[in-house]
Amino acid sequence: MTREQAAELRRARFGTLPARVAFEDMVEEKPVPTARRTAEAHDPDALAVRFSCLAADFGL
Repeated sequence: MTREQAAELRRARFGTLPARVAFEDMVEEKPVPTARRTAEAHDPDALAVRFSCLAADFGL
């Protein structure tokens, strides 16, 4: 089997690589949400979800 025949068999079996995706098509821009008021921002339960430290839990 020649190289050309092997290449044809490979192309028939595996096809070609997918087309390249442009960088502009991979980027998504979203608007920044408005800042929350300080009174609404303090939520101890939500803070516990984001911050977890065993030493802080024991008050050390």
